[in-house]
Amino acid sequence: MDEERLKAPFSWDEYSDQPAQLKDRTYKKQMRQREFFSLFKTVFTALVILPISIIMMPYIKRKEVDSETFFSLGVDYQREPELTLELLEELDLKRILVRVKLWELNTINELKNFLLQNKHRKVTLKILQDREHIEDLKLFQKDLRGIFASLDGLVDIYEIGSTINRAKWGFFSVDEYNKFYKTAYDLREAEFPNIKLIGSGVIDFEYHFTAHTLFNFFKYHYNGIASLLYVDRRGAPENMQMGFALSDKIALLSTMVWMSPKSEHELHITETNWPITGTAPYAPTSEYECVSEELYEDFMLRYHLLAFASQQVDSLSWHQLIAPGYGLIDNRSSIRKRSAFNVYKFMLKNLTNAQFLRLDIKRGYYILQCLINNKLLQIHWTLKPTTLKNEDFFEVYSISGKLIENKTLNIGSSPLYIYIKDAV
Repeated sequence: MDEERLKAPFSWDEYSDQPAQLKDRTYKKQMRQREFFSLFKTVFTALVILPISIIMMPYIKRKEVDSETFFSLGVDYQREPELTLELLEELDLKRILVRVKLWELNTINELKNFLLQNKHRKVTLKILQDREHIEDLKLFQKDLRGIFASLDGLVDIYEIGSTINRAKWGFFSVDEYNKFYKTAYDLREAEFPNIKLIGSGVIDFEYHFTAHTLFNFFKYHYNGIASLLYVDRRGAPENMQMGFALSDKIALLSTMVWMSPKSEHELHITETNWPITGTAPYAPTSEYECVSEELYEDFMLRYHLLAFASQQVDSLSWHQLIAPGYGLIDNRSSIRKRSAFNVYKFMLKNLTNAQFLRLDIKRGYYILQCLINNKLLQIHWTLKPTTLKNEDFFEVYSISGKLIENKTLNIGSSPLYIYIKDAV
């Protein structure tokens, strides 16, 4: 087997770090026809589970999320590896997410060396599938055994498979994924009982697929659920889709996980981003979905604040560190830190050891409150720009950490960090 590239009709787009569009329509049609019964089960399961989950949403209990390991960052162990290590030290991150391709296992020693240099961090390893391993589960078991054995003690969580509801990623039905995950689960049970497996791996707000991964008759168990909960096609994270804003989508997903007999109540959002305008062909979507660098940093920060405020997400991975089309670093012609890098750094500095208190929302005005080293921090933003008096007992910072001493504060798309002096 050639482990250096995907087999036709699948191919990898090096620009956007994802499979290229699957252009063989005849092949796609044949595969979907073959998987018709599984697709029927997906629809049926969703029709039963989703309405019940929506009804149960108000009854889901919030957890106390560990803010130290909530913030995660996707990194590529082959892209600017020395720079990556330097930047991770600068950010002082406690958790990272790394992807490994099953068709490139000849790089496993390179991956192991990278993980050894990050032993002081928790690592989520996302295992990316290809069609060969989906069809040949014995091959998948053999290669997975090699990964587990080689990286023993270096990985905190293994995410099995990704983006299972997109044909270009190799799966044509949820049952194909269920068999794939069960192979990993059975191997874990037989030979590696101490490792932690998460799965499901549905991208976007397509919870009918998620329902089928959580409610089925396969004999397996998740240590937690992975979701690629992108909301970029809707613009701002607070925007609605079928009546659900980001906070509602998280609450519904958490409710489904809570209801499922197949998973522990643990939720990891292992990818999210917004594509950046003017970066084609590196942007993973069309120019229509792309946003300016200013909106990119605002939207990503607000996404993280809303997810943290939910107290239902155990970790959230910004995708990713170095990527011209959507990352914190643009490395096309030289190394350029986007302004979002300092936004992310300042968020980590303030919230890594934060105790969440409450999130208040009134007419599109948001105030997240948390406690940091016995100091009260409020983070303000609004969907409709307004002003606020800068009180004497305020200590105000911009999203990049600049001290703001203006008598009047402009509250808008960019959140402001407001420490309340002597509040505790």
